[in-house]
Amino acid sequence: MTQQFYVSPEQLMKDRADFARKGIGRGRSVLVLSCRDGIALVAENPSPSLHKVGEIYDRIAFAAVGKYNEFESLRQAGIRYADVRGYSYDREDVTARGLASVYAQSLGAVFTAESKPFEVELAVAEVGKSAQHDHLYRLTFDGSIADERRFIVMGGQAGAVVDALSGRWSAELDFSQVVRAAVDSLRYDGGTSGEPRPGLDSGSLEIAVLDRDPLSSRGTRRAFRRITPAEVDAVLAVTER
Repeated sequence: MTQQFYVSPEQLMKDRADFARKGIGRGRSVLVLSCRDGIALVAENPSPSLHKVGEIYDRIAFAAVGKYNEFESLRQAGIRYADVRGYSYDREDVTARGLASVYAQSLGAVFTAESKPFEVELAVAEVGKSAQHDHLYRLTFDGSIADERRFIVMGGQAGAVVDALSGRWSAELDFSQVVRAAVDSLRYDGGTSGEPRPGLDSGSLEIAVLDRDPLSSRGTRRAFRRITPAEVDAVLAVTER
């Protein structure tokens, strides 16, 4: 009888973590940024239909990097959770914290019990009445959850993007300004020798926002809104003075 090789639990977890990180790092970065007007979600994504960012509920959005089929299944599960909870109790009972906790449990269970971990990293964002009341949660492949402030950068060469964004971001920026700051920072994802890549345009970007006051601005309680390519081109064409 063939004897199986012994692998320590520590080594097994390390191998799974390394596997997941490599899968996530192969993609381009996604940014989630709090600002004066609400929360902006900016991703480098040339696909017009395979979205990296999406709506979950009235004031809650989802962003992800990694394998599309894996994070899309999580996004759909999150929508079902939010719909059932809002219908069973009250719409105000659907929160980003509750959704992030459910995602953390699911990712942790897959990481420890399944043969292959999910190659995904997620962000759940809930826009508040002010920037101080925004909620940004980052969830990693092993079920770890972190309550972030200011912004979240996931995937790709996230460290280089964070360094570039740190000097550009401010809580007082409006949507147009924070989108330009995010797109400028994304140019450092995949650049060689620390040099930025050529400028990005609407054909390679996916951008959405969570409006802070959608009732007054658009007459709806749903805060999520996708930015059209024409709007993206108009925003990027404006130079800072």
